[in-house]
Amino acid sequence: MPHALTELKLEAVTRPSGDSEQAVRADVCVVGAGIAGSTAAIESARLGRDVVLVDSLPLIGGQMVHSLIGLFCGIFGNAPEYRQLTHGVFDDIFRALGSSGDLYFSRGHTTTVFYNEVALGRWLEKTVRDLGIQVVTGAVLQDVVMRDGRVFSAGLATRYGNLRIRADGFVDASGDAALTWQAGLPCWVPERPIYGSQQVIVENLSEEYKPEPGEVDAVLAARGEEFGLLRRGGLAFFFPGRGTAVLNVTHIDAPLDPLDASRAMFEGRDQADHAIALLRAEFPKAFGEARVRAYGFPGRRQTRWIRGVHQLSVDEVRAGTAFPDAVARTAWPIELHDRSDGYVWEMFDAGHVHYVPLRSMTPPSVANLVAAGRCVDGDAAALSSVRVMGPCSAMGAAAAHALDLAAASGPDGSVHDIDLGRLRSRLAANLGDDG
Repeated sequence: MPHALTELKLEAVTRPSGDSEQAVRADVCVVGAGIAGSTAAIESARLGRDVVLVDSLPLIGGQMVHSLIGLFCGIFGNAPEYRQLTHGVFDDIFRALGSSGDLYFSRGHTTTVFYNEVALGRWLEKTVRDLGIQVVTGAVLQDVVMRDGRVFSAGLATRYGNLRIRADGFVDASGDAALTWQAGLPCWVPERPIYGSQQVIVENLSEEYKPEPGEVDAVLAARGEEFGLLRRGGLAFFFPGRGTAVLNVTHIDAPLDPLDASRAMFEGRDQADHAIALLRAEFPKAFGEARVRAYGFPGRRQTRWIRGVHQLSVDEVRAGTAFPDAVARTAWPIELHDRSDGYVWEMFDAGHVHYVPLRSMTPPSVANLVAAGRCVDGDAAALSSVRVMGPCSAMGAAAAHALDLAAASGPDGSVHDIDLGRLRSRLAANLGDDG
């Protein structure tokens, strides 16, 4: 008789009746695995805390990896000194990706750092794994349980089953204030859309003939309407030696409605295709053979954010107000994308630095919740200047240390009552002598 192909036996199963929910316990639960959340998780783990890192995508890295942004902004100060304003995780990334040739530094009014998003994603995955951080991906936040002014637990749905995470402290690094919103706490939304962007990587480019700075922006402004573009301007970031560029040339809606979000994604890709057609026509030597290597996940700038103890104002940004509870700093311009065809770009002088206070990261009625990243409290213009990756990472580090200090004071410890001197001492590298 012929041999059986396999000895594998099958078992008939049916879904158990009633709710089946896996329980997970941790010191810190971080919702959102972009630069802010990843930094919060890494910093918390290095402080000896048990950490669960959650993201709705099937991968970690958030927009910094999967929207194909391709460059770090807001880490350095302005010319001529180009001071590094944020350290910590970025020092690790610069060492790792610099040694493999996967990033380079570009200087203009400030220093921006171009990076290979694949290499960055792998570095992040290995770092999180090596630190023993538990990761839950592809998770949708279903509910948040509050008890006695504290976040008690968060319920998640995944394709593999439901989970309930119980933690002593929570970080809302979701970008859309999803944790805060599900907890029933007040949030802000803008009265009109603040546009995101559909990033795209194009290949088969000729760097020898790449446009000069400003030429792409000028062409899009002059002929964007003719090619059906919503945004009339943009940038092409060439990565040296690879014949590729990241295009940031679109404005797309960033709705919080699930059906509208899918529609916006498709429309954003159409916009990117139109922009590539225009670049082929205008710069045939550089873009004539261009083709899409990858479309990123839709980029979202400002959608919904927390209502904190303090709302950072544009006047405080312009003045460089040095708050007693400052935890992050940047010199990035006010960059508000609230007009479909253009955006506000207000730059600062050489010595300018502005700050994010802890009070803008903490909802007033919750003792163990800290927001980090683009969902902290600020007016629309102020938030547009602190939602880039430099200060977002610094906010993630601050969230980790604030929760650590609160937990050290006992089970009833509150992030509103921690010793600010101790917090600032821990964050000294991200605040400097001027913090």
